[in-house]
Amino acid sequence: MGRGGEGGPTAGLPRKMSFEKLKEIGGNVKQDLIVLKSMWFSRSKGEDHASRLESFYSPQAHAYDRFRASFLWGRQPMLATTSARIRDVEDAVWVDLGGGTGENVDMMSEYIPLKHFKAIYIVDLCHSLCEQAKKKVEQKGWKNVYVVEADACEFAPSTKADLVTFSYSLSMIPPFHSAVDKAISYLSKSGYVGVCDFYVSSKYDLPLRQMSWFRRFFWRSIFDTDNIDIGPERRNYLDHNMERVWEYNGQGSIPYVPYLRAPWYVWVGRLKDAHAGYTDHEAKVEAPPLFPPTFLYNMSWEDPEADMDVLELSENDRLLTLTSGGCNSLNLLLQGVKEVVSVDCNPAQTALLELKATAIARLPYEDVWKMFGEGRHPQIDRIYRHHLAPFMTEVSNKFWNNKLYHFERGLYYSGCMGKLCWAFRILCSLCGMTGTRLRLANAKTLEEQREIWNKIWMVRFFKYGPPFLVWIVLKFLTWIFLNRFVLWFGGGVPTKQYKLIQKDGISISSYLARTFDGVAQHSHLRTHNLFYYSQLMGRYNKESCPEYLKEANFERLKAGLLANLTISTGFFNDELKARKYTKVILMDHVDWMDPEAAQNVVQLLGRQVLPGGRVIWRSASLCPPYVAMMESAGFDVKCVQRADRPDCYYMDRVNMYNSFYVAVRRASLGGGN
Repeated sequence: MGRGGEGGPTAGLPRKMSFEKLKEIGGNVKQDLIVLKSMWFSRSKGEDHASRLESFYSPQAHAYDRFRASFLWGRQPMLATTSARIRDVEDAVWVDLGGGTGENVDMMSEYIPLKHFKAIYIVDLCHSLCEQAKKKVEQKGWKNVYVVEADACEFAPSTKADLVTFSYSLSMIPPFHSAVDKAISYLSKSGYVGVCDFYVSSKYDLPLRQMSWFRRFFWRSIFDTDNIDIGPERRNYLDHNMERVWEYNGQGSIPYVPYLRAPWYVWVGRLKDAHAGYTDHEAKVEAPPLFPPTFLYNMSWEDPEADMDVLELSENDRLLTLTSGGCNSLNLLLQGVKEVVSVDCNPAQTALLELKATAIARLPYEDVWKMFGEGRHPQIDRIYRHHLAPFMTEVSNKFWNNKLYHFERGLYYSGCMGKLCWAFRILCSLCGMTGTRLRLANAKTLEEQREIWNKIWMVRFFKYGPPFLVWIVLKFLTWIFLNRFVLWFGGGVPTKQYKLIQKDGISISSYLARTFDGVAQHSHLRTHNLFYYSQLMGRYNKESCPEYLKEANFERLKAGLLANLTISTGFFNDELKARKYTKVILMDHVDWMDPEAAQNVVQLLGRQVLPGGRVIWRSASLCPPYVAMMESAGFDVKCVQRADRPDCYYMDRVNMYNSFYVAVRRASLGGGN
């Protein structure tokens, strides 16, 4: 008999359910084969476009929706993106050109209630598809949905439309110029046009659209057999006649066709000059630089409080900074500066900052706190698809489409530095120090924190243990945990920076001992040191968090300060050349460079920083070699802090650099450069 219950009254139920399931699968496969037969073996016939559509779709109209659900990958992102932009429009009018069976209307209800629309028009030239749409409207009880059997090139609603969509239909309209022109003619001034379709690029196209010659030839010829023209002309015409505000280029699988993935795109645009004064950065289309497919830093790892003491910011400042985790870029906006340009050559760091900025702009404070305060959100997938993805660039979308699990596992144990902190947490657990870790992070006072720190057996061993034994243990730990591989991929310390530390005659173990001991002795983690608190706990608390996560500051950013942020994926020098600046934050960027590259940056700073402007940087070196370069390029340089000074054992809340410098651009070069 084996398991209990196998001989009971429900013994035959699983077998019956399996048979019903197999019968359902068989029926679905049969319907799919009907569609595939029409697509692969039938040929459109007729004297005009309407009759050709009818001959093609009539045999498969009843099975159209199920098969296309696993083939037309662009529909949902198009509907999510367009619905997000018209949520605040009262009594909106939507025209779905080439709307077929009305499936788009059903899908739209996932993103916005259909009662939001005053009228929805499903327009199609194919009689069989329109009949299916009419059945659906009746079955669903949609009172504001109208099926119109008409040519998209001629149809016009009785009122202006707030949304016009072409869902895999523009490629099947031969006079596509006329269809686009007609749609524009009745689009409201604040309305949007959304298009999703298959595509091939032109030979010289935008970087993220670009394809090889073979893919261009192969896919265009395949679709051409069904009178579907997926050439670049249609999207080029949209770009020419409208303002593109959002775009995504992807590829998706084809049912019953292994390995091949068909290219598809989503394009959203609006009338040119319709939103005068409105800044929309989502339209930026660029090719991401080559970089590891994750972020090194899940948070900014430099103390902005120390920066504010020397930057002397004003409302007229245009400031350039490296993005890193993006927290400090947002903090700079809160200082009321004119513009913050945040650049990083790692597109993953850009994606992280863009997600933070978009979340602030589009979500309530509670959701933003869960995402970036706690590092977890139970509804991240829904929130991202509905509210964030429609307003983010393609590069960032492609990153987060596959990385939302970071907000399920914990953002602050993700990325290279996050993994290192996660490994430290596991090590604490293996050593029986979990309780100590929690007590240290949540000590009520700095005095209590010091007491806990000084009683940790490992700290006591390194401070007071036998010197020879301490030396042996340090050598072993350096070999295992503090080697160059771990420091680079876990801590973001490249080889050139590692060598700067060695050049000062400081071992990496001594360097880190000063870092951590200085913080533990002088900075209260639970109420003030957000950097180490988050690494110990995997989250922030309301007392110890970045400025943008404090509710009052969040509201200021949402109210308009975000408009002063420019986010760029690219190289620092390119953004430095692009405009003049009054303030530049180098972080430890120049530590990573060889002398020739450092000289190039310094010369650019001399040309692009306005007289009186300030440049600040930190270094792993006590006296970095590029200080003299800065002086010769027209700057007065001052060392603000050096770790070998008695009063600099604890420099700031991060405490991870050996020196901190500020340089002020002189009014004239005085023969330097």
